[in-house]
Parts: sequence; structure tokens; C-alpha cells
Amino acid sequence: MAARARKSRVARTPAPESPAVREAIPSRAERYAAGKALREKCPRTSHAAWKAPAGRPDAVELVLQAEKGRVPDLLPLRHGRMVRSAFTFFRGAALTMASDLATTPVSGLRVQCCGDAHLCNFGGFATPERHVIFSINDLDETLPAPWEWDVKRLAASFVVACRDNGMSDAQAADAVRTCVRTYRESVAEFSTFRTLELWYTSMRADDLVAGIQDPSIRKRAQNRLQKERAKSIAEDLFPKLVEHRGDQPFIKDQLPTIFHAQEVPPGVITPSVSAAIEMYRSTLPASYQSLFDRYRILDVAIKVVGIGSVGTRCWVILFTAGEGDPLFLQVKEARASVLEPFAGASPFPNHGQRVVNGYRLMQPASDMFLGWTEGQEGLHYFVRQLRDIKISLRVENFGPVEMGSYAAWCGRALALSHSRSGLAVALSGYLGKSDVFDEAVTAFSKAYADQNEKDHAALKRAVHAGKVQAQAESEE
Repeated sequence: MAARARKSRVARTPAPESPAVREAIPSRAERYAAGKALREKCPRTSHAAWKAPAGRPDAVELVLQAEKGRVPDLLPLRHGRMVRSAFTFFRGAALTMASDLATTPVSGLRVQCCGDAHLCNFGGFATPERHVIFSINDLDETLPAPWEWDVKRLAASFVVACRDNGMSDAQAADAVRTCVRTYRESVAEFSTFRTLELWYTSMRADDLVAGIQDPSIRKRAQNRLQKERAKSIAEDLFPKLVEHRGDQPFIKDQLPTIFHAQEVPPGVITPSVSAAIEMYRSTLPASYQSLFDRYRILDVAIKVVGIGSVGTRCWVILFTAGEGDPLFLQVKEARASVLEPFAGASPFPNHGQRVVNGYRLMQPASDMFLGWTEGQEGLHYFVRQLRDIKISLRVENFGPVEMGSYAAWCGRALALSHSRSGLAVALSGYLGKSDVFDEAVTAFSKAYADQNEKDHAALKRAVHAGKVQAQAESEE
């Protein structure tokens, strides 16, 4: 009897309500109207303007500021890559543009942003189900921020890349219009999806390639996709990165981009590396921990990557589950996002966790081995597989037709990533159905590409004057 009474009292105790239960969800019409109302304080035409504000930080100083805390010996290589062209400068100047974007109009809507959404940070990669999809594939700078910042950096990158490829500004403007129009129309489309329907949506590489109008370009793309799919880590990546000394495989030194730390011989796994790997393991789901436990670590080497990331600490680690069964992980330093001074600090205590959260929010599918860790001196890292069917498109070879198709892909991919933050309806209300926003961003992109060229010229002058050390390397 007493037991029944106690049970009755427990049953009558109301359970705490979650915010989702307590708060009424606005209708789609209300959310669309709220987004549209934002045009009052931030007209869509206002996005066209770019003029360097008074007191704008010196472009070269911002390049150097972004390098604080990086490996000093690698910085001349970073400068050598950035000074090569206005396009390579743009790729390495994420902090410069973040500082500039912070002075431009914003509607007030914030999404999970890439933070460095230039056209080379999109590409194809394999899902755990082995489908190849297209999405943003570099999220080192990801952070909640104004959505406009990603759109404008992506759009400006098309003008810079088109000029670098010898195209006219009219052709560059066409690419930007295609990109931004596709972004706007895709956001409108995604705003009609049910929540889970949107979360399950991805851009299949096969579908994108099949939609290419030019037969010769479509055939080249199909061949490239087929070639990349046929590659395997054991048969393609392993021979390129590994050499044998007796029966023991080691990562092959390939200066200046892959090499062993001077104080750590090949095959030696230091206690600090072991501790970092153990912490990384703890960030994986239990099922993936079980998978990871089948591998043992064999070797660790330093790897220099990209342009913007040169000088950050990055490692490639070789594991094996047996003969002919390798796994390569890339361990990349995660620093504070370039957006943080302007959009606010990350809520995560580890910047590797910030990056991993960004991948999971913005990509339709993520690497099974995605995790984070901490190294010596409190440095933060994120971890993922190295080159698991990762397809980077050779934009430096694109003509107007290819650039236009790629602009549409990137615009839609960014729209999908932003829509996953849950604000697609309000964002669609702000963007509307006309081309007002498209034309504004097209005008901004040309003006900012002009600014980028001035900044690149300033870096060239600093290098020629010996104020900034630059290491040239072969472009092959």
C-alpha cells in the first residue's frame, strides 16, 4: 500500500519541460516575414558597398598578426606561397577579410559559418557509406557568425580566381551572379524542407557531374570521379607516403612539406604523442573507439598544408591493423578562429572541438575518425583521415564554362550548410525572389577583389624590401 502511494506521488510530479516544449514554434509565414522585415534596417542594396574604412589595419601587419604562435621556420614558406599571386594571397588572408567584413552591413541573422569560404575550400569527399558528396571541406575557422560573411568571401574569391585565370571582369561577374543566385534560390528551396529532410540532404557528385551541359567537360569530370573512387589508401596513398627500412614501414620525408621532427627519429612515438592520441580516442563514439583500437601507431611526421595553414602545427600519423591494412590520420592544430575578434569567442574549451562541431553542423556527412585532442603546451588539435577520397577541383585550369558550373555547386553547397543551422526560412525572407542581393554582392566582389590586389601588392613590396622573408618553391 505504501509502495503504491509512493508510486502515485512520483507519477503526479510534473516532469521539467524543455524549451522546445514550453515555447511555441513560429509559423513558416511568421519566420519568413521576420526575415523580410530585416531589410528595413539592412537593405539588400547596402551589401554592394566596399570602401576601405578610415584607420583600416595595414594588410601586411594583419598577415603577420595571423602568424603569431606559428612555427617561425615555416613562415617564409607561407609568405612565398601568398606572394605568388593575388589569388594565393587571398587564400592566405582570411584574417584580413574577416577584419574587413566586420565593417560591412549585416542583417542580424547568424548561422554556423565556415569562416574561410573561398572556392578552393569546397570539394568532394566520401561519406562513411562510400558515397561521394560535394560540400565545404575546410572548416578550420568555423564559428557562429553573420551568414553574409561567408557569402561575400566566397563571391569575392570567384572574381579573384577568374582574374588569375585571365578572364574578364564581365566573365567574373557572371560567375558571381551564378553563385549568389544559386545560393539564394537554394536557401528558398531548403526553407520548404522538413527538418529531418533537410538534415538528410546532400549533393551527390554523380548528380552534379551528370548535370554538366558541355559533353567534353562532363566526360572529363566523370573520368576524374571514377579515377578517385578507384583509389585506395593501401594501394595509392601508402606507396606515396611510406618507405620501408627492412620490414618496418616509415613515413617518407619529402621536404619541404613532409618531414620528421629533428629530435624524434622515424618510428619513435613519444609519450606526449601517445597521451594526445589517447585523449583523441576518448572523443570518438564508443563504436568508433572499438574500430580505432584495431590499429597500432607506427610513425609520426610533420606535414605542411595549404597556404593559410602554413606554420601551424600539423602532423600525419601512420597506423596499421596488419600487413596491407594502413590508416593515415591528419592531426592539425586548431587555433582561435579568425572570426572570433569580430563575432565572439567560441563556447568550446578546445578549438579542435570547435572545428569538429562545425564539421558536424555544416557537412551532410562527416569522417568516422573526426575528433579532437590537446598536445604539449596546451595546444589544441583536431583529427581526421588523410585523403579518404578527397577531391579538390583544379580551379586554376577553369575557363568561363567550368567556373560557372562550379560557382553554382559552391553556392548551393553553402546554402545547404547554412540552412542546417535552422534559419533557412528567415534567411529566404530576407533574400527574397528578386536579384537585388545578387547584384549587390556582385558589385561588392569586384570592389573587394581590387582591394585584395592592393593588399597583395603591399606584401610583394614588403618581400622585395626584405621586411618579410619569403621562400620560393616550385609550382609543379
